[in-house]
Amino acid sequence: MAGLIEAVQRADTALTLLQATQALAAAAHPQAAACLVDVLGFNNPGAAVAAVDGLIAIGEPAVATILANIDGTNYGARAWAVRALAGIGDVRGLEVLEEALAHDIGPSVRRAAARGLGQLRLEALERSQRECVVGRCLQALVQGCGDDEWVVRYAVVVGLEFLAPQLQEQLERQQLLAALRGLEADSGQEASVVQLRAALALRRVGAAPEGRPHG
Repeated sequence: MAGLIEAVQRADTALTLLQATQALAAAAHPQAAACLVDVLGFNNPGAAVAAVDGLIAIGEPAVATILANIDGTNYGARAWAVRALAGIGDVRGLEVLEEALAHDIGPSVRRAAARGLGQLRLEALERSQRECVVGRCLQALVQGCGDDEWVVRYAVVVGLEFLAPQLQEQLERQQLLAALRGLEADSGQEASVVQLRAALALRRVGAAPEGRPHG
């Protein structure tokens, strides 16, 4: 592992950095997390993608390192970190994902956050904690329905569909269905794509507009 990390640190061209990061990411070892997080801040999108993949492969052991090193002054690094947290699905990333969906300037980052909010891993939480997290995810996604970018609204639909099985309260389920129905009637940019995806989500969660089943 030390040799793989050193190769990343010693890389002196974009290509060698990419190759070294890919090799380190493939190891999927917790000791690689800090180095992979460093790569997120380099001006090398290919290496950053590889680093995100590696962090997702490491999973929960990488979360604390990611959160401790989110760079508020480096937009690129922060954006890649959001993608990594969304892919890992650890509940410790909730606040970062909420903030990203609500306020990030990059549609691709907001899109990743929306998907991530629907796919947090909640199995280990106590019931009260799980209900609280699910409620926060739902509210963030409902707010995301009004995003100006269709790719984000599309991701919100996906997030809502993934979140639906976690809902225990009837009021929350009604909120989710109302949000999906609103997106099914989307009239914004690329509306037909969002409409079709929302209709599919409604069928999958067992509800159609105005309570009528889809055939």
